[in-house]
Amino acid sequence: MSITIDKPGMLTSLQDLGRFSYQQFGVIASGAMDPFAHTAANLLVGNPANEATLEATLLGPRLTFEAETYIAVGGADLTPSLNGKPIQNWRTYKINPNDVLEFGKCRWGCRAYIAVAGGFDTEPVMGSKSTYLRAGIGGHQGRALKEGDRLKTGSFTSTFKPVSLKWLMSRGLRTVYENMGRIRAVKGRHFDYFTSESQNAFFEKEFTITTKSDRMGYRAEGTTLQLERKEEILSEPVLFGTVQVPAEGNPIILMADRQTTGGYPKIAQTAFVDLPKLAQAKPGDKVVFQEISEEEAQINYIIQKIQLNYLQTGIRLKNREG
Repeated sequence: MSITIDKPGMLTSLQDLGRFSYQQFGVIASGAMDPFAHTAANLLVGNPANEATLEATLLGPRLTFEAETYIAVGGADLTPSLNGKPIQNWRTYKINPNDVLEFGKCRWGCRAYIAVAGGFDTEPVMGSKSTYLRAGIGGHQGRALKEGDRLKTGSFTSTFKPVSLKWLMSRGLRTVYENMGRIRAVKGRHFDYFTSESQNAFFEKEFTITTKSDRMGYRAEGTTLQLERKEEILSEPVLFGTVQVPAEGNPIILMADRQTTGGYPKIAQTAFVDLPKLAQAKPGDKVVFQEISEEEAQINYIIQKIQLNYLQTGIRLKNREG
C-alpha cells in the first residue's frame, strides 16, 4: 500500500526512536523530537513503539491513502481532518481507499506524529528509519517529504481489528503535557562553574525559545548566565536535553539531532520525562527550569514508561476481545 504526499507541510520527515550505537563514529541519534507522542500513536495502531512515524512540524501535510489501513495522530493539535471532517488526536481511525488526511492551523504544540498500521516500508540505515536531514540518510531518500512523494507502508497484521473506532487515549495518560512552561532538570556537570546569581537565575527566571531553534537545539534567551571561573573543558558526550551555555551566556538545549559531543559548560540536564514538553515548544514560548534530583527524574521517567505500558496492554487485551 502507498501513501501519496499531496502537500508536504512545513517540515515532515520519517522518524523512529533514534539511531544508536554509532555516536562514537560521529553519527547522531536523530529520532522523534517527542518520543511520547510518537510511541503512543504507534501503539494506537498496533505497531511496535520503534516503528517509524511521520513527524509534522507546525503545518502538517496532505496525504492520500491507496488502501484500507488504520491511523492515529499524536502530539501537537494541527487540526487534523479526514475527508474534510475534523478528527481527534490520540484516537484510532480506519482508513479506506482514497481517503485524504490533511491538517489546518496549529492550535497547540509544535510537532504531530502520524502513525500508520504496519509502519513504513523503508530500508533502515544503521538500524534506524529516522531521517538525518543534515547528512541526507535514512527516512525517505534522506530528506524531508516533497509534493508527489509516495511512501510504501508495511502490511499490518489481520489480527489488529479495533473493537471500536472510538478508541481514545485517556487524559490521564496525557498528563505529560501539563504545566507546559515548567521544565524539570537536574544540575549539570559544570553547574558549580557558574556564579551564584546565574545558578539562581537558571532555576528561577523565564527563558524564551528563539527563532534560532531547530531539531538540533533550542536557543533560549533570558538572564545572561556567567561563569564564576573559566576552565578548559574537553569535549564530551552529550544527551537529548543537555543544556549548554556558550560564551555569550544564553543557554542551548540540545534536542534530537544534537551533535555527539560538546565542549560548552553544561549547566543542567533536562529530565527525560519532560522532553515531550520541550519538543512541543515553539519560538516565542517561555520556559522556566525547575530543579529536581536525579532520583526524582528517574522515578518520573519510569512512571511515564509504565503509563505507556498500560496503554499497550489495554490495546492488546481489547484487541483479543474482538
